[in-house]
Amino acid sequence: MTDTAGTPPKGTLGPGAGASATGSGLIRRRRRRWLRGTAVGVAVVVVAAVGTGWALYAKLDGNITADNAAAAELARYEKDRPTALVKDAQNILLIGSDSRSGDGNARYGRDSGTERSDTTILLHLSAGRRSATAVSLPRDLMVDVPACRQADGSRTEPMFAMFNYAFQKGGSACTIRTVEKLTGIRIDHHVVVDFHGFKDMVDAVDGVEICLTKPISDKAAKLKLPAGKVTLDGEQALGYVRARKSLGNGSDTDRMDRQQRFLGALVNKVQSNDVLLNPVRLYPVLDAATSSLTTDPDLASLRGLYELVRGLRDIPTERVQFLTVPRESYAYDANRDQLVEDEAEQLFARLRTDAPVAVAKEVPRDSTTPDRPTATVSPAPTFRGNTAAEDTCK
Repeated sequence: MTDTAGTPPKGTLGPGAGASATGSGLIRRRRRRWLRGTAVGVAVVVVAAVGTGWALYAKLDGNITADNAAAAELARYEKDRPTALVKDAQNILLIGSDSRSGDGNARYGRDSGTERSDTTILLHLSAGRRSATAVSLPRDLMVDVPACRQADGSRTEPMFAMFNYAFQKGGSACTIRTVEKLTGIRIDHHVVVDFHGFKDMVDAVDGVEICLTKPISDKAAKLKLPAGKVTLDGEQALGYVRARKSLGNGSDTDRMDRQQRFLGALVNKVQSNDVLLNPVRLYPVLDAATSSLTTDPDLASLRGLYELVRGLRDIPTERVQFLTVPRESYAYDANRDQLVEDEAEQLFARLRTDAPVAVAKEVPRDSTTPDRPTATVSPAPTFRGNTAAEDTCK
């Protein structure tokens, strides 16, 4: 029965009521199929994203080399090692190896089968991560090196020698024990990076900007740079921080100052938003960093590294400090260094107890000890150095 317009009365089934191929029932079925298909598609995308994320995580996590041999050697001498005095403060020994073995390193010289600590920095992270203080230890510093295990299993005799002898003979474990004996500071972690890894890190952040007061033309370092602001790529940066005789006054002091200024500029670059907040740029940085590292087992994972550095993002660059341990020419050889005992012990004591220190480009000198920071009653004694916030052009 139909009304006068020829349409079915309400309540009756007619064409389009769900029974035909053009009815709303078909529309509902198609909608359900579309929703199911969309859900499956979203699930596939999510699973793919998770799978990709896991693959990237696994790759980065597997990049890091664990220094198990050093851990075993340090465990052997655990009773002789200093005790950590402040909970949550951390001391990390950063070792730049001059090994010519490995990927791309042979171009920097003959591989003698040994390696030396081209650069060694004691990095102190304060409890609560209020500040970071990086102390350069000169490779020519004369120190007591303990008996250490060599790669072939034999052991060296204790001796008074240049600091980098420790790494050459006994690797990272020997270097750590030497630093602990020298400073009384417990080393919580260590990181070793070679030439190739350093270059990759710089290239991964698209270079680091520094300021040169005059042009550089150095064949040995493979550097030819103009004066003013210059962005160094990995190869140029390596030459810049390693050059000694042809840049500045040719001293190791000048070289360490240059390394510290460069590291400050690198910290600035890595902390910038265009690196840390951009996954496309952050991944190659993480890949380069993890691929170049040999660390103690506790750090040899992304989780371990994350736990260490997660608080560093909040440290202002003016509280990231660089200085060189107080030292002077060695009494028996002007080409070697020795500690300025009073000032060095003051610095070590403050790092051991997590007390503050301060740095400045110029520190007033006492006329009787021209190479020493002036003694001060300040709660934060000042040493010659710089911060990551400083403009290298000034």
